[in-house]
Amino acid sequence: MKAINRDKVDAWKRDIEKSVDFYNEWFLAFAPTTFREARLSAREQVEEVFEATNCGKDLAAATLVLAPQTLPVLRQMTCPPLARDRLAGLSGISPSVVKRLESLDRPPSRSSGKLLANAEKIVPVLKGMFDVDLMPWLNGARSLPTSVQRSRAALVVADRLCGSLSDPIIRNAQEKRQLKAITAWLAAKGYVKTSPSNISQMKPGDFAFHLNVNVKVATGSDSRVNIPVDVAIQPLSAAQGDVPIFLEAKSAGDFANVNKRRKEEAQKISQLKLTYGNDVRFLLFLCGYFDSGYLGYEAAEGIDWIWEHRISDMEHMGL
Repeated sequence: MKAINRDKVDAWKRDIEKSVDFYNEWFLAFAPTTFREARLSAREQVEEVFEATNCGKDLAAATLVLAPQTLPVLRQMTCPPLARDRLAGLSGISPSVVKRLESLDRPPSRSSGKLLANAEKIVPVLKGMFDVDLMPWLNGARSLPTSVQRSRAALVVADRLCGSLSDPIIRNAQEKRQLKAITAWLAAKGYVKTSPSNISQMKPGDFAFHLNVNVKVATGSDSRVNIPVDVAIQPLSAAQGDVPIFLEAKSAGDFANVNKRRKEEAQKISQLKLTYGNDVRFLLFLCGYFDSGYLGYEAAEGIDWIWEHRISDMEHMGL
């Protein structure tokens, strides 16, 4: 496939400026709404925790196991709010235990004595660090909070929770917008979104999101792993057995952090080429703050890209 943007160095600066403007316009228009919606959801989550723990007064280890979604809220009820690793260190347990408690979307199917034992180490740390200025009823008082006190505390804790999740909230909203833009462009060309379990099930005209692709780990090794790709597209003109085109949707709100994951993309294209040949097509779908240093690194690795502000360049992918 002929290079689309990686060889047009003279156009990089202009495209970077347009991409930054595109990102900023979206952020100013939609980020406040997105964050407000997340804050409303967080407020509901805080109220559920207040109900489950009697506003923090009856916190028990079993609560952390049976209702694991409470722990992220409880970490924001301390002074200062506790990060996962800090809570793990103070509790004398592994950070992976805290992460497991917070990642459970339902109580364990069977009682977990070890998990409960670790939760019992967390509870006294939380109780000892509760923000009693915000929640004075936790300062040894026997009375429950007034409705005004409770409402005020719930709002502050919800804001803290949203603040700790603000980057993921924005990233998730960005990804949804990018995938929606790709869907609209492909659908207009006659492509259909499907949900295959692997790329061999994709027919000409299919596209899929968040698909696991099986690849070789290294040259000379029989080991294989599944790597996730954001978008897989099987061109309408594809023949039986052709490998789809792969796209990674990427957005960035500043120039400082874009280089942290570029090695992952280099490794991903290396494994794809090792498994499916040097002609495999793997591109980035970029929006936001990607500087010439980032673009130069990707170009040197043989990775091309499509700018979201000029999505029509997808036509040059053979679609």
